[in-house]
Amino acid sequence: MPQAIHISPIDNVVVALHPIAKGTLVEVDGLAVTALEDIPQGHKMAVKPIKNGENVIKYGFPIGHATADAEPGTWMHTHNVHTNLSGEVEYSYNPAPDLAPLPKVEPETFMGFRRKDGRAAIRNEIWIIPTVGCVNDIAKKMVADNQDLVTGTIEGLYTFTHPFGCSQTGHDHAQTRKLLAALVRHPNAAAVLVLHLGCENLQHDQFVEELGEYDHDRVKFLTCQDVDDEFTAARDILKELAAYAGQFKREPIPVSELVVGMKCGGSDGLSGITANPTIGRFSDMMGQRGGSTVLTEVPEMFGAEGFLMDRCIDRDVFVKAEHMINGFKEYFISHNEVVYDNPSPGNKQGGITTLEDKSCGCVQKGGTAPIMDVIGYGDPVVTKGLNMLYGPGNDLVSATAMTAAGAHLILFSTGRGTPFSAPAPTLKISTNTPLAEKKAGWIDFNTGVIADGEKTIDEAAKDLLDLVIRVASGEQTKAEKHGFREISIFKDGVVL
Repeated sequence: MPQAIHISPIDNVVVALHPIAKGTLVEVDGLAVTALEDIPQGHKMAVKPIKNGENVIKYGFPIGHATADAEPGTWMHTHNVHTNLSGEVEYSYNPAPDLAPLPKVEPETFMGFRRKDGRAAIRNEIWIIPTVGCVNDIAKKMVADNQDLVTGTIEGLYTFTHPFGCSQTGHDHAQTRKLLAALVRHPNAAAVLVLHLGCENLQHDQFVEELGEYDHDRVKFLTCQDVDDEFTAARDILKELAAYAGQFKREPIPVSELVVGMKCGGSDGLSGITANPTIGRFSDMMGQRGGSTVLTEVPEMFGAEGFLMDRCIDRDVFVKAEHMINGFKEYFISHNEVVYDNPSPGNKQGGITTLEDKSCGCVQKGGTAPIMDVIGYGDPVVTKGLNMLYGPGNDLVSATAMTAAGAHLILFSTGRGTPFSAPAPTLKISTNTPLAEKKAGWIDFNTGVIADGEKTIDEAAKDLLDLVIRVASGEQTKAEKHGFREISIFKDGVVL
């Protein structure tokens, strides 16, 4: 079993694949270094002398600079490494010399649902979407009272509550409206009840205008203040929606019609070595099959732009990527926050030292394919291949944004573990075997087998594709089995 990995030949650190005890001789890539102190799993050890102020190199990129001289065998972490990041950066477009779509592969099929408008879906559910937080508990009771309608090919009746839709102004109000309308359009929802209170800022006419053209059999509305008994009224509407949703049946659909979101959270030092590269390889495989993948978490691209900017398919996409990244930095600065106020305490415990360290591991999920498009928050994926989406690093907010963009399902890698799920089925991918064994009720797929030397990244990616096809065909994720699913909406402004 390998002790450590030297990710790039120019790296001056290695990463411990398993705990390394003080005094252990570590041999990797022709290097032989004795650990001068205990090195926890996922943490970095110097394999070359590093001077005070010299860059620490991992993934072939600087992830910060040393704050003290370090001999080979030294543990390199927050006590002796500091970020290099500051504010906005002026980027130049230097397309990668091998920038071209990957070779095409004939797509496999999954058993999904074909909607009336031609779109593919992987679930056949009825959703209740509240437009304002005041009706959250009403929506929950409607779900509880009408579970008998979940019959035949209908796979669930769910609501996605939130605290917004009123007492918001300007951009926040528009963003809430846009996000909720995008969820109403999601293909996994065979039918949708939009639930209003009546006096909220987000009025019915305003929401209908945001929604645009829609199928009146698929989407219906109820304003609670306009009826004597909202539960009786909802029952009648939900019966109609169930009759509509029940006509859909699973049929073979090419994998090329799938949209898959890619996210990481509760990351550790192995995230960028096992799980995220596996997801990246999967993303490349999806692109070869004509499918779409979505990469978000803009703050976790800071410091790793070198992995991404030169892979934009053309200058127009590059300009959109530049505006997205610098726009998010300006968002931080406008709130008097430093752009490098990350990673989290759990990330650090798992071996991630700086935001550059976290970002370089995070963007591994993007694979090697060209970036075909950059889309805004609440906007749909319209381009095949790899897409970048404007959104924060927060797990619930970004997973909700990917669902709103049309992701049928989400791949979520984690080194620390997390139980939540977006409205779209959310597959949890562990970076290490101990987590997969400890949290078997959370984890759907274990890439710790790569660190254990049991499988290659290519082999794990093929297994992941097989699992995605099974989930798209109806196999439930662990979170779905627990009934976990929720949303969180990106907020910036004041609350009235």
